Amino acid sequence: MERARDAAELVRGRTAPNPSVGAIVVAADGDRPEWFAGATAPPGGPHAEIGALRAAGPRAVAGTLYVTLEPCAHHGRTPPCTEAVVASGIRRVVVGMEDPDPSVGGRGIAALRSAGIEVEVGIGADEVGEQLAAYVNHRRTGRPWVVLKLASTLDGGTAAPDGTSQWITGDRARTDAHRLRAQSDAVLVGAGTVRVDDPALTVRLPAGDPYYRGPDAQPVRVVLGRVPSGAAVEPAVELGGDLGAVLDELGRRGILQVLVEGGATVAHGFHASGLVDRYVLYLAPALFGGSDARPLFAGPGASTLDNLWRGKLRSVTSLGDDLRVELSANRA
Repeated sequence: MERARDAAELVRGRTAPNPSVGAIVVAADGDRPEWFAGATAPPGGPHAEIGALRAAGPRAVAGTLYVTLEPCAHHGRTPPCTEAVVASGIRRVVVGMEDPDPSVGGRGIAALRSAGIEVEVGIGADEVGEQLAAYVNHRRTGRPWVVLKLASTLDGGTAAPDGTSQWITGDRARTDAHRLRAQSDAVLVGAGTVRVDDPALTVRLPAGDPYYRGPDAQPVRVVLGRVPSGAAVEPAVELGGDLGAVLDELGRRGILQVLVEGGATVAHGFHASGLVDRYVLYLAPALFGGSDARPLFAGPGASTLDNLWRGKLRSVTSLGDDLRVELSANRA
């Protein structure tokens, strides 16, 4: 299952509105186990199970299929994966988690069992659920999973009083931020950031990086407000109004995960509205040393200590001289 999750990880941000799923076929014949990997292709392409079965060919007979998400049993853009699994001669299927999509929801597991295939469910479910959190959230709420990316000095400054901000963090942190873009289906900023910084919002990683994205596999670029003519972010989706309605629209467009990159007013808007699912902060070992640096959030904060926002610390990672801190919202 860990290998299946590894296969799925490399296609995150490229499969929406389908989930990024990984599959491994372990052949039954031979003295040593051999495995064959597959992962979800872009929309209209084969699902992970089909990729792994095609890689295995006749070696799939009597083998075991490990798949992070329940195989589908319905006709969509592609035929049901369960039919291919049954036809392959696989004798056992190990599923990470049941698919929350109402069109699947246990039907795939039932179809496999009805065909006489042994099915085990829930292996590595916590890790798979973490990897598929954006997909699960979209299927349950109709909205994308919101990741808010922030970068600052240790005293919370994002830019000097004169507006200069490049670069607060080092190369490794910036590379990691590009990988975060690559894992997202859309990147969102405010029109003010576009006017001031003129960002391209593309994934810029070397071709050898496992998260490399070519020019035809870039995340959707979303701007809150109007995009100035000739801006580097073009072409972009222009949206406005209530942030909840913005997320509803992105969900209708099949966006599973949106990365909110700024600026401070937009960051405050999503945070204050309780719309952020995951926070990723890159912290540099630097101090502005005063109260006039530009802050992470532009807007009113907690008025008393009792109203302080508290999340759950998920990880702290060293990236060269910088720290990557990941938090999740505590929701009932």
